[in-house]
Amino acid sequence: MQTHILGYPRIGSKRELKKACEQYWSGKILLEELLNTGRNICNQNWNIQKEAGIDLIPCNDFSYYDQVLDMSLVVGAIPTRYHEVVLKKNNSELDLYFAMARGYQKEGLDITAMEMTKWFDTNYHYIVPEFYKNQQFKLSSDKIFNEFAGAKQAGINAKPVIIGLVSYLLLGKEKEEGFDKLDLAGNLLSVYTEILTKLQEQGAEWIQFDEPFLALDLTEKAKEAYHFVYTEIRKRFPKLKFIVATYFEGLNDNGSLAVSLPVNVLHVDLVRNPEQLDEILNVIPESLSLSLGVVDGRNIWKNDFEKSLSFINKAVEKLGSERVLIAPSSSLLHSPCDLDFETSLNPEIKNWLAFAKQKVAEVVTLKELASGTENEQILASFEENKKAIASRRTSSLIHNDEVKQRANAVTEKDAQRINPFKIRKEEQQKVLQLPLFPTTTIGSFPQTTEVRSWRAKFKKGELTAEQYDILLKEETQRTINWQEEIGIDVLVHGEFERNDMVEYFGEQLEGFTFTKNGWVQSYGSRCVKPPVIFGDVSRPTPMTVYWSQYAQSQTEKWVKGMLTGPVTILQWSFVRDDQPRSETCKQIALAIRDEVVDLEKAGIRIIQIDEPAIREGLPLRKTDWQNYLKWAVEAFRISASGVEDATQIHTHMCYSEFNDIIENIADMDADVITIECSRSQMELLNAFADFSYPNEIGPGVYDIHSPRVPSKEEMIELLRKAQNVIPANQLWVNPDCGLKTRHWEETEKALIAMVAAAKEASVEYAL
Repeated sequence: MQTHILGYPRIGSKRELKKACEQYWSGKILLEELLNTGRNICNQNWNIQKEAGIDLIPCNDFSYYDQVLDMSLVVGAIPTRYHEVVLKKNNSELDLYFAMARGYQKEGLDITAMEMTKWFDTNYHYIVPEFYKNQQFKLSSDKIFNEFAGAKQAGINAKPVIIGLVSYLLLGKEKEEGFDKLDLAGNLLSVYTEILTKLQEQGAEWIQFDEPFLALDLTEKAKEAYHFVYTEIRKRFPKLKFIVATYFEGLNDNGSLAVSLPVNVLHVDLVRNPEQLDEILNVIPESLSLSLGVVDGRNIWKNDFEKSLSFINKAVEKLGSERVLIAPSSSLLHSPCDLDFETSLNPEIKNWLAFAKQKVAEVVTLKELASGTENEQILASFEENKKAIASRRTSSLIHNDEVKQRANAVTEKDAQRINPFKIRKEEQQKVLQLPLFPTTTIGSFPQTTEVRSWRAKFKKGELTAEQYDILLKEETQRTINWQEEIGIDVLVHGEFERNDMVEYFGEQLEGFTFTKNGWVQSYGSRCVKPPVIFGDVSRPTPMTVYWSQYAQSQTEKWVKGMLTGPVTILQWSFVRDDQPRSETCKQIALAIRDEVVDLEKAGIRIIQIDEPAIREGLPLRKTDWQNYLKWAVEAFRISASGVEDATQIHTHMCYSEFNDIIENIADMDADVITIECSRSQMELLNAFADFSYPNEIGPGVYDIHSPRVPSKEEMIELLRKAQNVIPANQLWVNPDCGLKTRHWEETEKALIAMVAAAKEASVEYAL
C-alpha cells in the first residue's frame, strides 16, 4: 500500500511567495530573489512530505501564479499579443508569464491580461487558455524539468503533476468561430509526448495527470478524446507509471470510461462522493490500481479515521493492499499550510482541525492503521482521533436552539419583496433621482500600506480604539470627497475598516472562529484567510451601520451600504460538515437580513449584498443544479427582502459564466446586478442577449485585477457593446470588482476615465 499527495500549498507557510511576487512586480527585488523564494518553498514542501513518510511526493505542483497558466507557457499557448513583451530588453520568461496573467502597460506597450475564471467550484481562479483554429503548440518552458531536477537534488524521485491534455483543452476557450478546442488534441499531444520523453530521460517513474473533467458531464467527443489521448500515451511510453487524478465530484456515468483508460492508477474523490467506491470496485480491471481520496483536501476538519478505514478496508478486500493507494481527495492547494502556527485558537476547536501538514500525517497514519501496524504511537493517534471526533459531535459550542428555531420558522413570504421590480423601480427613482448610465464602484478602495499598518498597530495595542477610529474616518472622508469631485453618482465608503469581505463579517457573527495564519491562495499573489464556521450562526449586534451612517453624513449623494451575501460567506469559509450546507446558509441569510433592515432604518437607501460566489457553488453535475439553486437563491432573497420598495438592493458577481443560470440570477430579484465583463470584452453579456433580464445591470468596464489603466475610449466601446444586448435605461457603469488590491494612482486615473466614459455614452445615447 502506497501513499501520495496530489499537490501541496505553494504560497509558503508565511505567505513568502505572495510577498516576493509583489516585491518583484514593484521592482523592489531582482528576478533571482523571486526564483530563490520559489525554490525554498518547493524544498520545504518536499521535506515535510518526505519526513512524514509519503511514498510518492509531487513536483510541478508549485506555481508562481497559476498551474493552468504554467501549462499554457509550457506548451507554447501564448497569445500573439504578448510576443512583443519577449522582445523588450531585460524581460525574462517570468515577465512574459506575469504579463499574460496581469496585463502589460509600459515601454510603449498596452496589452490586456488573459481571462480569469473560477477553478471548478472553488474560490481559486485560473487563467483561461486561449485557443485558435489549427493552433500549433511548441515546448516553450523548462519549468517541469527544472522542478523535477530540483526534487532529485533534494533526494526525492518525485512524481511530476501535469494537467491532463483533455482537461487542459476543456479549461480553455475558443477565440474564433468554426472549430472545437478538442480538435487540437492531436497537435497538443506532440508536446505532451516531448514532455514525457524528457521526464523519462531524467529518471521519472511516476506521472500524475490531473483530469478533473472526468468527474463532470462529458460530450461523446470528449470521451473519444480521452480514449485517443491515453491510448497514444501508453503506446509511446509503456514503462512509465501513470496516475489519472479525478476530484471534486464522483465519476458516476464516466466510471466505465475512467477504468478503461490504459493507466496504472485511477484516483477518486471519496470525500465529495463516497458512493462511487462500490461502483468503481465492481468494474475496475485487474490491470488498474485505485487511489482513495479519503482525507479532505478542501476543508480543515480532522479526518475521521474509522470512517476512512472502512473505505480502505473495503478496497483492500477487493483489490489487495498492493493495488490500493491512500491520498487526500484533491490537491492540498485549497488548505492552509500548518495548524502548528495557530497559537490563539480555542483549544477545543483546534483539536477538531487539520491543515495541509497535518493532512499529510493523516494519510501516513491511515496507511499504518490499514496495514495492521501495532506501533504504539500509531495506535495512540487512533485513540486521540476517536476522542476528537466524539468531542466535536457532542460539544456545547456548536448548537444554538434559538437559531435553529428561527431558521425552521422561515416562510415563503420571508423571501419576497413587497412588490415586483417594475413598481419598486418607480419608487426608487422618486427617492434616488439617478441619471442615465449612473456610475458607482463595487465597494472597496485601495487598502494602502498605511491603512494596513493602522489595523496592525490597533491589533497590537499601539493605537487606541479612538485613535484608530479617527484615522479611518479621515480616510473615509477623503475618499467620499474625492468621489464627489470626480462626479461618481453612487458613492461607497471604501471599507478601510475591513480586512476581508468575508472575514470582516465572520468576526462579528456567532458560530465563526478565525485563524492567524490559515491563508489559502485565491489567485496569483492574492491570499485569503477563510473563517471557520463551526456552529450555528447568528448576528449579536449591527456590523456595518456605524461606518455606513458616518459616510452618508459626509455627503449629499447616496452612499451604498456594503454587505457580503450568505452564499458567498458560506462558499468562502471552511464550513461545518455536520449539517447540510443549505441549513448553514439559511442561518447566515437571516443574520444578513437583520443587518439590511438596520441599514435601512439608519437612512441607507442603497444596499449592496455581494454574491460573487453564487455561480462557484453550483454543483459540477447538472442533475444536482436545481436543488442547489433553489436554496442559494432563497438564501439571497431572505437576506434582501426585509426592506421597503424604495430601498434599492444591489448584488455583485464576478469571474463566472452566467449563461446557463441567467434565469436563476433573475430569480434573485436584486434591483441592480453588477458583473465582471471587461476581461472577456463583454462576451459574458451574451447571456443577456437571448434572455430579457428584467432588472438593472452594471457590466464592468475595466479589469481591476490588472494594473493597466484602460482609456476612456476603451470603456466607451465596451458600453456600446453592452447596449447591443441591454437597454440603456437599465445600464450602470462600474469596474469589474472591488478596488482593494489596487494602488491609488491607477485607481484615480481609471475612475476618472470611467466617469468621463459614462457621460459621453449618455450624450451619445441622447443624440
